[in-house]
Amino acid sequence: MFFDSLLYGSLLIFIVGSAYKSYTWVSRQITGPELPYSTGQRISQVLKGILGVIFSGRVVTLVKVLILDVILQRRILKEDSLRWVMHMLIFVGFMLLLFIHAFESWTSSNLFEDYASTANPYLFLRNLFGLMVFSGVAIAMYRRFILKVPRLRTNGMDFYAIVIVAIIMITGFFLEGAKIISHNEFQRMVEEYADTDDAEELRALEAFWVEEFGVVSPKVAGPFETELLTQGQELHEMSCQSCHAVPEWAFISFNLSKGMRPMAQYLDDAEAAYFLWIIHILACFIGLAYLPFSKMFHIIATPLSLMANAVMDKERSHPANILTRQMLELDACTHCGTCSLRCSSSPAFDALGNDCILPSEKLQFIRKLAAGKALSPSERTALREGVYICTNCDRCTVVCPSGINLRDLWLNVREGLIQSDATGDPLMLSGFSFVRGLNRPNLTTEGYAKPLELARHEVAKGWPSAAETDSLNFNGGTESQAALPYDTETFRACYACQNCTSVCPVVAVCEKPEETLGLLPHQIMCCLGLGLTDMACGAGMIWDCVTCYQCQEHCPQLVEVTDILYQLKNIAIKGPRQGAAA
Repeated sequence: MFFDSLLYGSLLIFIVGSAYKSYTWVSRQITGPELPYSTGQRISQVLKGILGVIFSGRVVTLVKVLILDVILQRRILKEDSLRWVMHMLIFVGFMLLLFIHAFESWTSSNLFEDYASTANPYLFLRNLFGLMVFSGVAIAMYRRFILKVPRLRTNGMDFYAIVIVAIIMITGFFLEGAKIISHNEFQRMVEEYADTDDAEELRALEAFWVEEFGVVSPKVAGPFETELLTQGQELHEMSCQSCHAVPEWAFISFNLSKGMRPMAQYLDDAEAAYFLWIIHILACFIGLAYLPFSKMFHIIATPLSLMANAVMDKERSHPANILTRQMLELDACTHCGTCSLRCSSSPAFDALGNDCILPSEKLQFIRKLAAGKALSPSERTALREGVYICTNCDRCTVVCPSGINLRDLWLNVREGLIQSDATGDPLMLSGFSFVRGLNRPNLTTEGYAKPLELARHEVAKGWPSAAETDSLNFNGGTESQAALPYDTETFRACYACQNCTSVCPVVAVCEKPEETLGLLPHQIMCCLGLGLTDMACGAGMIWDCVTCYQCQEHCPQLVEVTDILYQLKNIAIKGPRQGAAA
């Protein structure tokens, strides 16, 4: 009764936790402080959206995604075959174990006539499915701790997921192994199911189980007479055969039981099978109860994310449903690192060491933001740098196995940070100024203009001017702005991803690059994009450039950075008036 209560309690926590998670999808957002839609409105729009898909041609797309991306996990297979094998082993093995074993009183017992967990094929299949899950966990550990896949980070939730599944599988195997050799378990079975009380007959049955089923008995030991074994076999066939297959079919547990045989009496005295059962059951219940609050909730959120993104788009979907989908996507992330591996801003991460530059790590902080938790100043600075450096190349969205629309997520996070930041970071000189301009139709006029005014103010007072950084004493005024030759205008493609700055050997040798060089390569490109050519000509960077072409070779946008710096030298030598005439 106690464990039945524990099971129902775990199920109740799981249901309540899952309901709470679902509620957060329709009650939270990451776009800013104001909620444009109430929770009730968002729930209403979700129901309308679901019904709209079911009673339309998009239901075919939904079924296709369910089969190919959710069940067969096509997206993972495209990226990494070893990881696909790992996921399929864990996913398929665990689901089958749940079906035939964990929920046997509701499924197997009702679907299969004369079902018994110790009979075949169930005895064999339980070990097979357990081996599948354990093999998947072993591959996961190999990838994380031995193969060390690049940019695959392991946090506390990843450890929890691996450990809890491993404990469930290991205790399950050892529990079955302990039962195979346990004389106590044999005695319980005899008391419940044997059709005789005759001592000689029970001795014959025990001898048969010692000989054929591996029971270690303190009362009888081989070798046994043929007549005794024959009598025991007859009793076995009458009382036990329908429920017990030969233990060799449990190929993993049986081999473990061989190693446990020398300790059989000690294990029986210590009630080891009972304690292993308790650990196994508790691990299952704890895993079930904690699932909605852990990374493992992605087994529910990820399929929903894949299907939602397959049938939703900005043109057709209601904005309230877009907000709800984004909150769902935060729980759908498996922290697999695929997006980080493909990120075009990774050179900036290698140079700066800011984890928030990597997409999979940014999401961990965004979850805190969405939950209304305060970020520390260092965390906020790291997140701001991470989202500003993003080049919006969309690679992360394309490769995400969970189908998360990461590009739209970054746009919303950036806008939320901008609207809540009153310091006026110089966004005009970041790659985000361009991306935000493209996203202008989705922003209010006031919301779009206010951060720009703050940024212009910061540029005017904080960024180096020609007069401050160059001995030529340019006045930096708009009336004398120099012009670049037509063949150097590739700077217009710059997204300020900072790859050029990250690989620059001149920047690398400076202890304080911005103080020494005035402006860094990516900042010079942004100045040119704003028409501030005099400011760019006043930077010491153009004179310290060693023309190694590292910046130009690493630019994902094919900006001719080195050639532009060379032209800026020519303009600076001519002076502002002559440069303008050029």
